[in-house]
Amino acid sequence: MRLVIKLAGALLDDAATVAGVARQIAALAQEGHELLIVHGGGKIFTSTLQRMGIESRFVNGLRVTDRESRDVAVMVLGGLLNKRVAGAISQAGQPAIGLCASDAAVFLAEPMVHNEVAGGLGYVGYLTGVNVEFVESMWRAGVVPVAACLGLGADGELYNINADHMAAACADFIHADRLIYLTDVAGVLDGEKVLKVVSADEVEQLIRKHKVSGGMILKLEACKRALSAGVQQVRIVGGGLKDGLRSAANGGKCPGTRVLPAAYRAAAAKFAS
Repeated sequence: MRLVIKLAGALLDDAATVAGVARQIAALAQEGHELLIVHGGGKIFTSTLQRMGIESRFVNGLRVTDRESRDVAVMVLGGLLNKRVAGAISQAGQPAIGLCASDAAVFLAEPMVHNEVAGGLGYVGYLTGVNVEFVESMWRAGVVPVAACLGLGADGELYNINADHMAAACADFIHADRLIYLTDVAGVLDGEKVLKVVSADEVEQLIRKHKVSGGMILKLEACKRALSAGVQQVRIVGGGLKDGLRSAANGGKCPGTRVLPAAYRAAAAKFAS
């Protein structure tokens, strides 16, 4: 099975959590799954900017990224965190290689349009292509690719990409069977209750009623994109749960939230009951 697994940046600050997730990724690869790991790093990126005296500014959940901030993003996302994840998976017994956008031009991007201006948010982009042949060559070699959320533009510049959106786009481009978001919360929450199932046509209602906010809005929008592209299953699971990733990957009943296409509203209601 072909899987895209997105690791929330908030998980990467805890060594025990990283090691636990890495062991599950290694086990899935050794079971024969083709894995593409995409990771964020917003929390550590923000704290690094603060230490360097650079202010963070967001528009609709997207970080405004000038050249100085972009260079820090490459350092933190494409360097420190990318190698931290790849190293943990390798240490768990499964060879992994960290990839940044410019490596074999593996992830391509264009600047995001904001207020009808391309690049209106600075070096913020969206994924426009994946070198699938290169990724597949890594799978054939028995290696797990680990992707930083950066893309290479036609202008030769690197662009910061929202990791949730990048994971959904990667799932589309590589024709993944399943997309799994590992987060620092247990799933999509309604108050303190974890919603077992959310259908795509319920997302706007959750946003309008302020049931979800912040990063979860971007995550659910990304889920809708992946489902519309034909990804069979999308799940949002707490990254700190023991064996939560393996349960979600293997399709069994597991903690967290399953996101279904709009056409499956009736099935969602039955599944949740």
